[in-house]
Amino acid sequence: MSAHTLKWKATIALTGIVLSSTALTACNRDTGAAASGDSGGRMIIGFSQGTMNHPWRVAMVDGNVAYAKENLPNVEVKVTDGQNSASTQASNIEALIAQHPKAIVLSPLTADALTPVAKKAMDAGIPVITLDREVNTPVTSHIGADNKLIAEEAGKFMGEKLGGNGNIIEIQGTAGASATIDRNSGFVDAISKFPGLKIVASTDGDYQRNNATKFIENNIQRFKSGEVTAVYAHNDEMALGARLALEQAGVADKITIVSIDGQNEAIQAVADGKLAATFTYPFCAPEGIKAAYDAATGKAVEKKIVLKSLKIDAENAKDYVGKGF
Repeated sequence: MSAHTLKWKATIALTGIVLSSTALTACNRDTGAAASGDSGGRMIIGFSQGTMNHPWRVAMVDGNVAYAKENLPNVEVKVTDGQNSASTQASNIEALIAQHPKAIVLSPLTADALTPVAKKAMDAGIPVITLDREVNTPVTSHIGADNKLIAEEAGKFMGEKLGGNGNIIEIQGTAGASATIDRNSGFVDAISKFPGLKIVASTDGDYQRNNATKFIENNIQRFKSGEVTAVYAHNDEMALGARLALEQAGVADKITIVSIDGQNEAIQAVADGKLAATFTYPFCAPEGIKAAYDAATGKAVEKKIVLKSLKIDAENAKDYVGKGF
């Protein structure tokens, strides 16, 4: 993946429109609003985001909306924020379906909870494009990197970095999310090839920095000095939260931290020697809106589009500083 490809559109300004958790009346990150699939001749494409409390998910939405504004003048993108609640996101999609959009882009909070409403949209003839996380029903297309493969690479890197021996704290993402399941299983598979590696503590951090900080604060004292040698976090936010707690405990420089996403702050932390590595996960922009537009206009769309990841460690971090999100 080139440096140009990695320079995601993190500088895109938010429009300032408040996202509603239950209805679409204030959910539009474009101009105007409409109650049907066409707005003054413009095509409506719905965009259901599971949560906007994370910079990676904000970048996903803004990158796709910006592409539509710049390249698809006949498209109005309606964005909803599930506010980290699967039931709220499901209600948001119900409201989108009622407006008969030409397609729906869906980044589901969890698979099981969003499967019925994704199926409802598909049964209504509305193309559904899932981003990052998946649902348990056929959709028009799924776009994302291979979470399990990325986690396997992270585990391999961890094993080699620790010389095949060490105790690891794992901070997982949102329970039940396909990304969390894959980022756990891939890592576990990889470290199983290093008999001296062991996960000694694990929690669901919900991809939130504060949750990781609290978990480390509450658990680091359980272990003797030097007993914990590494932290594997399912995303950079939690890795940075873990680092903060380890710094406060005075042991940060003794512990290897590896994470996933490719956030600017994390890339800088790798360059500064505070994190060992981050593995990028592209935020599916503009791929999401491009696939939705193609499906809405009757063009063929690949059933699965796999995006590439990149390992950023001490050897190349300086080349990618400022080129994340």
